[in-house]
Amino acid sequence: MTTYERRQSLLDILRKQPGLRVPELAVALNVSEGTVRNDLNALEEQALLIRVHGGAVLNQQGQFQNSSFMRRHQQNAAAKLAIAREAALLVNDSDSILLDASSTAYYFAKALSARRRLRVITNGFEVARELAQNATNTVILIGGVVNNESSSVTGLLSEQIIEELHIQKAFLSCSGFSLERGMTEVHLGEAQLKRKAIKSAQELFGLLDSSKFGKEDLTSFALPEKINRLFTDNRLSSDWAERLKAAGIEFTICEGEVAPVK
Repeated sequence: MTTYERRQSLLDILRKQPGLRVPELAVALNVSEGTVRNDLNALEEQALLIRVHGGAVLNQQGQFQNSSFMRRHQQNAAAKLAIAREAALLVNDSDSILLDASSTAYYFAKALSARRRLRVITNGFEVARELAQNATNTVILIGGVVNNESSSVTGLLSEQIIEELHIQKAFLSCSGFSLERGMTEVHLGEAQLKRKAIKSAQELFGLLDSSKFGKEDLTSFALPEKINRLFTDNRLSSDWAERLKAAGIEFTICEGEVAPVK
C-alpha cells in the first residue's frame, strides 16, 4: 500500500468510525502509531482533518450546507467528540430519541453509527442527514420555518408535531448554562421548540462543552431540576464541578481527546 493509499484508507476509517484514537487506527491499518501520527499531521496540513489529542476528526467543510454550521462544527471539536462518545452509551437499538440542530448533536449523531432501528426526531438538517444514512433508522425531520444560519427548522408546526410524539430520551445542547436559569438559548424559536421537546420526553440529557458554563443567553428552556444528567468535557473548572455537586445536579465529565495537540 502506498502512502497515498494508506492515507485515503485512514480517511475512510474516520468517516465510518469517527473519533478513533491513534492506537486503534494503527491496528486498523497494520502500521506503527508513529506512522499514523505522521499521516494525521500530513492530512491536517491539507485541511482534510483536525488533530485532537489522541486522534483526529474529519474536516467536513464540503459536506455541510452552510458555512455557519461548518464553523460551529470546528469549534471545540475535541470536547464535542468526547461528550458525544460518552453520551451515546445511553442509546440502545430501537430507542426513540430527540436531537436538536446543534453541532454537538451532529457529533452525537455520528457516534450512533453502530445503533440500529432508532426512531429519531430532530429539527436539524445535518443531524437528519447523518442518521438517515443508516437505512434501519426512522428519521423524522420536523417541519416549519427553515433557518439557514443554524441549519434548523422551527415554528408552530414543529412544536405541534413534537407535542404528539412520545420520546424516550432528549439530547439537547444550549448556548449557555447557569444554576439560576439552567440551559439557555439565544434563538427564541429554538428555545420554544426545546421546551416542547422536554415536555414530550421521559428523560432530558444536556450536551454542553465547558465553555457554556457561566453564560446566560436570551431565554431559558430547561431549569436545572428538569435535567436528568449533564455531559461536559474535562476542562470544566473545579469550581463549577463543586457548584454542580452542591446543587444536586448529576453530571458526567467526559474524558478523552480534549486537550489540543501541540
